[in-house]
Amino acid sequence: MTTWAPGALAPRPGAATTTRMLAAQTKAELTLVLRNGEQLLLTLVIPLGLLLVLTKVDFVTVPDGRDRVGFFVPGVIALAVMSTAFTGQAIGVGFERQYGVLKRLGATPLPRHVLLGAKTLAVLVVELLQLGLICAVGLLLGWDPDGSAAAALLLVALGTAAFSGLGLLLGGTLRGLTTLAAANLLWFVLLVLGGVLFPLSHFGAAEAVLQLLPTAALSDGLRQVLQGGSGLPLSDVLALVVWAVLSLAAASRLFRWE
Repeated sequence: MTTWAPGALAPRPGAATTTRMLAAQTKAELTLVLRNGEQLLLTLVIPLGLLLVLTKVDFVTVPDGRDRVGFFVPGVIALAVMSTAFTGQAIGVGFERQYGVLKRLGATPLPRHVLLGAKTLAVLVVELLQLGLICAVGLLLGWDPDGSAAAALLLVALGTAAFSGLGLLLGGTLRGLTTLAAANLLWFVLLVLGGVLFPLSHFGAAEAVLQLLPTAALSDGLRQVLQGGSGLPLSDVLALVVWAVLSLAAASRLFRWE
């Protein structure tokens, strides 16, 4: 039997540091994501399958002079970011609230901003896996990117912040089933109108308005960087920054534990 000298044990009651709470919650969030088969289907299988269909089946025309693979790979990357940071996260948070998971977390010393930060970090890890798979498949299909990888990653990070804020806002304010319907509907709308499937020039006079959507800003920015070899497109960066700031601020303010 182990014996301890008087004073050897010094309990330190109280909450852990913010860094330790963030690391522990991020690990828990990532584990939940990787164990969810339906969410992995949404975030990994659908984007890869769509990339193969769009590049091999000529049912969607691309702008003149654009390579099909070079046009659709950035769009599918934007779709993958949206699927993970917005749709998957919104649905997951909505049902966590409905089942009382967040209510129990709210009774712990875990601050709201640490929970939101942990969910966003878990999303970033999943997106790294997505980017690796999409880029690998794109290269096998003949993709020849020409641009700055750092600029592309910055756009992905800004897009993640914007979509994560929207997902947390939706899941943190609506009920689970309502969130499920709304998130899937918005995912489809942004897929069609966000420049992933169809060039925005196909929508005529609405192009200027649609360009402000986060999916359009991310996909167009990635195309300019990875296909055109240009620097950071300031208009797309500004649109993503505005979406990120507004959505994260609203989510932090309106997010409810139950």
